[in-house]
Amino acid sequence: MRILVCGQNYAPELTGTGKYTAEMAEALAAAGHEVRVVCAPPYYPDWRVGEGYSATRYSREWRGGVRVYRAPLWVPRRPTGATRLLHLASFALGALPALAAQAAWRPHAVIAVAPSLMSVPAALALARLAGARSWLHVQDYEVDAAFGLGLLRRPWLRRAALAVERFLMRRFDVVSTISEKMAEHAARKGVSAARVFRLPNWVDTAAIFPLGRPSAYRGELGIAPGQIVVLYAGNMGEKQGLEVLVCAVAALAGHAGITFVFCGTGPARPMLETYCAGLENCRFLPLQPADRLNELLNLADIHVLPQRGDAADLVMPSKLTGMLASGRPTVAMANAGTELFAAVAGRGVAVPPDDIDALATAIKTLAADAARRAGLGAAARAYAEATLSSGAVLARLDARLRALCGEDPEQPQAADPRGAEDLAAHALRPGKTE
Repeated sequence: MRILVCGQNYAPELTGTGKYTAEMAEALAAAGHEVRVVCAPPYYPDWRVGEGYSATRYSREWRGGVRVYRAPLWVPRRPTGATRLLHLASFALGALPALAAQAAWRPHAVIAVAPSLMSVPAALALARLAGARSWLHVQDYEVDAAFGLGLLRRPWLRRAALAVERFLMRRFDVVSTISEKMAEHAARKGVSAARVFRLPNWVDTAAIFPLGRPSAYRGELGIAPGQIVVLYAGNMGEKQGLEVLVCAVAALAGHAGITFVFCGTGPARPMLETYCAGLENCRFLPLQPADRLNELLNLADIHVLPQRGDAADLVMPSKLTGMLASGRPTVAMANAGTELFAAVAGRGVAVPPDDIDALATAIKTLAADAARRAGLGAAARAYAEATLSSGAVLARLDARLRALCGEDPEQPQAADPRGAEDLAAHALRPGKTE
């Protein structure tokens, strides 16, 4: 099949939506489909266009068996509610010519990835024009989250944005999203149950696994043997609730046996570094290369996953999959009844969002109990293998696409003799421009 993917973020971005969109596209290409992608140049999470790419010119490249078309966009150095809107609108406009050019290719399916919702109308129009089936994949409900987090505030703008979102979502043949609660949210927005498809974010359990030795990062960071490492690795932005984690770091500064490591980049990193200045129990790392991700995740004795309560069930942190696969317990900020709470239950500890004392107490208690850490970590690994493996999730995506486009989902996947796990592993290898 000919499959066109439209998503603002794409590889070589290492975190967030771009990582999963690229892995999806490359896995579909490895399964025998002809795949093209319209996206922006890489800029996230640094909010700076990557070296070798342009924010003002169109370009194309081959990457992982996928033809990638890059459209220009404007990237603000300091994203705010207003500048984010302009940023998203710039890609929606820039992508129009690149999408229009694909009409002659006549794709069988068009997959739009949200965020950003602003580029979705053009992808939907292209699907209608080309006679293709339309698929919307929702990584997070950006409209609900923007207003819930206070990035946007005007009530009339919220009503208008939600009305447009509902109008668009109801017109796709399939609306997929990454968690059960988010799927239920799609139904509340008027999408019929038959069109809602749960497609969780996945993890390559062959690439992310528990090491049988201490991580090399311990020596590189000068962390003594026996120290309990609490790791936060990922984007440092508004949705993460990192200010609460900083307060917990300060509260535990007197516990000599606990070291915190922050790895990543984003708008909130300067704030973190300022507040942690002078604290001996804290280390910082820049975003690490993909081929060292397993080494990094195995640095943790405890993963920590802060999240603001007002973003609950509007987003599902994509970083959780790697945490679980690494076989380490997670302390997450999540209220009972949310999907994040359910995902962590029995595999870590959940504490109420914004509760500094509860977060600090949970970390301190788990740090003192090696047997409990081992048991929770083993349960996390087992869950990742059974539920989140890339081969199983991406094979379900391929089968649903084939059925949607009238192909037999049981037919062999092209002439490639590799199984689903091998195809996914091909897609999940660190890629480079061909």
